[in-house]
Amino acid sequence: MTESRRAPSGCAMFGIYSGMFRRRRSASMSSLSRINGSPQAAAADSDAAPPNPAQRKAGVRDDSSLVPRPKVMPLQPQINGAAAAQAQAQRPSGDKSRPTKAMNGGAKAAAASPAVEYTGMAAELDKMIQDHQRVKGTTQMMRATSGNMMMHRNLGNLNAGASARSSLDRSTKPAAAASDRPKAGPGSNGYAFSGMGNIVGKPVEQLCRALSHRTDPEKLKEMGNEEYREGHYAEAVALYDQAIMMDPMRPAYWSNKAAALAALGRLIEAVADCKEAVRIDPSYGRAHHRLGGLYLRLGEPDKAINYLKQSPMDSVSADVSRAQSVKGRIAKCTDARKVRDWITVLQESQAAVSDGADCAPQVMALQAEALLKLQRHDEADSALRGAPRFGVDESTKFFGTTAHAYVLMVRAQVDMAAGRLEEAVATAQAACELDPGSREAASVHRRAKAVATARQRGNDLFKASRFAEACAAYGEGLDKGEAGSAVLLCNRAACHAKLGRHEKAVEDCSGALAVRPGYSKARLRRADCNVKLERWEASLRDYQVLIQELPENEDVKKALAEVEAKIKSQRN
Repeated sequence: MTESRRAPSGCAMFGIYSGMFRRRRSASMSSLSRINGSPQAAAADSDAAPPNPAQRKAGVRDDSSLVPRPKVMPLQPQINGAAAAQAQAQRPSGDKSRPTKAMNGGAKAAAASPAVEYTGMAAELDKMIQDHQRVKGTTQMMRATSGNMMMHRNLGNLNAGASARSSLDRSTKPAAAASDRPKAGPGSNGYAFSGMGNIVGKPVEQLCRALSHRTDPEKLKEMGNEEYREGHYAEAVALYDQAIMMDPMRPAYWSNKAAALAALGRLIEAVADCKEAVRIDPSYGRAHHRLGGLYLRLGEPDKAINYLKQSPMDSVSADVSRAQSVKGRIAKCTDARKVRDWITVLQESQAAVSDGADCAPQVMALQAEALLKLQRHDEADSALRGAPRFGVDESTKFFGTTAHAYVLMVRAQVDMAAGRLEEAVATAQAACELDPGSREAASVHRRAKAVATARQRGNDLFKASRFAEACAAYGEGLDKGEAGSAVLLCNRAACHAKLGRHEKAVEDCSGALAVRPGYSKARLRRADCNVKLERWEASLRDYQVLIQELPENEDVKKALAEVEAKIKSQRN
């Protein structure tokens, strides 16, 4: 059996950071002494004896295997005004040369001196300190312990990954008062920029509490639980990550992290973490139950039932019944889709979502396809817009190529109906690449390309004022693609209006509004055509709807007032 390598302890990490900042400070002092012209100080610095091991804190060991030592080179000379004046005063009286720009913080002397180069964690720490200095606009230094260098949720775990870094996305709180900042004290051996305690937007007291528990994974888990209860799921994930890195064999850490990931909508990642918890402890009932619930939400009822039955929780029987109901409803959707019974597909898919499959891409795609076939394009678009979007790779790996290709195919049809033709072509092509043997995907791809080509040709002809030819081009797109495409119908209505065929323009606009009731452009065009036909009541109804949808549109306000005045004059 291969022995797993344990992560370095908190004390060891403190020792590493302490040594790192001592070395950097020594390099800085050595560089300063050379600039000030004191060879004795420089020699004393270069010949300094290593620290006495007896002076080290108990429990701290200098283990070079934990992390590579930083490669320290002379620090760039940046001397303030007082130091520049002192160095200038030390020049011989006969020296007429001008003061060097290095003593004023100039760039030339700084470039001539070798730059500080760090590797590993030291490099990342140095970069973040410099970033903080640039953001805060201050170079004021304050004394701090090496432990304070490890900032909560980021520098405390430099390699925690994207989940730890995501905690920085929250809006920052007001900075703590200067009196709350860490003061210099006995045993301090490093420097930090002032205000660093608030670099992640947390009060200093809370940061210090996190740092004091840096080496206790249970405390980190409790803090993660607290963040989860407050709805700060990204912060909870970061804390659970740190606890996992310190003790990866505790299944509760993995399970709790899965709950936080699920709250963020990252269900496939949550499944992987729950599986890890079950692998560590196959008897961990809570992880089994959570894993079953995740599979149910993702529309995998068979796997959900398998894991739910291994959970000892009281709600298992009800949850298993829900999973069995989802399984039956998905089967009914599949059968109804084969015979094109779209009403049944819509009803059963909506019931499956209500039973718990609320994040299942296949169920959402079935619902959207049914709405599309029933000429309810706006609702189909809303159904897919509310569905979770997972990456192509993770979806293909989790659901399979055929299932994900079906989702992409439906999405392409919805995009085509909504007039997003370029997106429809790209999505349909991706579906064909995933499932080359699917005739449905190939057909959708051909139609999307035909409709996109027809619309582009119609637009070009319309711009050239060749309205009759443009009208025919849009009609060709309607014949080859979706007969009820609201965008193509509205475009053809514009051609009819230009040709004075207002009656046909009204018909096309009505067809567009039948599939997309919220299509304001088609409603406005129909209202204008009805005015031309002197159908005042019909135009009034459209303008009244438009004023609700576009309350700030001055043209709509003006047209509505004119129509109301016309109707009033006729009644009088």
